[in-house]
Amino acid sequence: MYSVIIVDDEPWAIKGIRNAFDWEKYGFEITGQFTSAHKAIEFIGEASPDLVITDIRMPEISGLDLMKRTKEMGLDVDFVVVSGFAEFAYAQEALRYGALDYCLKPLDIEMADPLIEKLALHFSNKRGVRNNLILEALTSSDKSEMNRLTHLFDTSTNDYFRVVIMYANGENKHDHDLKALHFRPALEVSLGSRKTLYILKSESITDLDVRFESADLTDLDVKTVGISSISNQYDQMAKLIKEADIAASTVFLNEVNGSYEYEQKLNLVKPYIDGISTIMQEKKFEDMDDIMDRLMLYFKQNNLGMGEVVYLWNQVVSSLVGSYYEELQDMELDFLNYSELKERFETFESLCSFLNDIVCYLKQLNYQSTNEGDKNVYFSQMVKYIDNNFQSELYLKDLSVKFLINQVYCCQLFKKNLGKTFSEYVTDLRIKKACELLKHTEWSIDEIAAKVGYMDYYYFNKVFKKHSGITPTKFRKS
Repeated sequence: MYSVIIVDDEPWAIKGIRNAFDWEKYGFEITGQFTSAHKAIEFIGEASPDLVITDIRMPEISGLDLMKRTKEMGLDVDFVVVSGFAEFAYAQEALRYGALDYCLKPLDIEMADPLIEKLALHFSNKRGVRNNLILEALTSSDKSEMNRLTHLFDTSTNDYFRVVIMYANGENKHDHDLKALHFRPALEVSLGSRKTLYILKSESITDLDVRFESADLTDLDVKTVGISSISNQYDQMAKLIKEADIAASTVFLNEVNGSYEYEQKLNLVKPYIDGISTIMQEKKFEDMDDIMDRLMLYFKQNNLGMGEVVYLWNQVVSSLVGSYYEELQDMELDFLNYSELKERFETFESLCSFLNDIVCYLKQLNYQSTNEGDKNVYFSQMVKYIDNNFQSELYLKDLSVKFLINQVYCCQLFKKNLGKTFSEYVTDLRIKKACELLKHTEWSIDEIAAKVGYMDYYYFNKVFKKHSGITPTKFRKS
């Protein structure tokens, strides 16, 4: 909610302003009304409301003076001025001082809705810009910029911090009643229409113990809550935000609304990953059915979270792509973070189903490859030969004949097993050796080129620069 105070020396005028607008509908809350400008200034200094609606001409202190004094206090407060027709020149001056708008007395009811809609849009945009600036400062650990935007980190360095992230159920997140949250946030930042970040701060760790019951979440219309660990280091703020968001993402696994505290348990996932990798390498796909059948239950029994899902996915993808690049290159097996996984898969069950489909596909391919094992043995022998003879002339056609592997299939094996083409693999070996010789010998560059397999110095120069970014001469000087 955007806080509003009304300042006018005539009580009837304050009542008219209160009744003219549908404040709650547009996200505003009247937090004060004053017939004394002096008391209004005192309140503004303490509470820093979002909006002040003030009469332009009042005894002792005018609306213009009120604006000037607020700016002198360095407060980010917006103003709307109210004036009589005869005071229109004052209103124009107020606009020059930065007032958002002005209203003529008596208020025209038909103009009320367009004005408050305009104000709501202004504050929405303003909050969005401020949120972006705060997020950038938080995630970049820019304490000076953070202090400029808020007063969160300008006190004792012994404070402890914790982050809470809430996802609302509805399309449009409403502002939660902070009294119902059972904690008092030091900073609230909107992260979207359904997502809100709260930073908690205290001198005591025990004060940061945050818990939510199911009834609390229902009352707040909250889908899920993520709670980070606790730290007293400002530069850990980006880490805490990520932890809270990962914890809130646990609903991806459980499909049950709830409150989740961040806890890393990657060690519990490693045995599963090792088992899957072994199956991939040894092509024992029949064993994969049992692993996939137990996977979801295992995650549930051990209360594993989104961090473990990300770890599982990326490690399995690495194993699959490493062993079956050619077969799976069109399967969208990319390394993903937790946000990307949630975008791609609706639930953990659908993710597991996708992995199971990949295994079924490989199983079918395996049945069609009777002599795959022999080919891999011959390929390993070929790679070992290249490693020991890269300085000699090497042609893939000759090597395929020597090691009894079809030339086309040999190309696939290089990409599949080494992640490089035959030419790329040989070039890497030669340039690596060339760098070593450039560093530790006094041989000329053309001598080195010949010793690593390049009879053409000019060609060697081009290959070296393409591979290393600089010429052999510059490399040696550096």
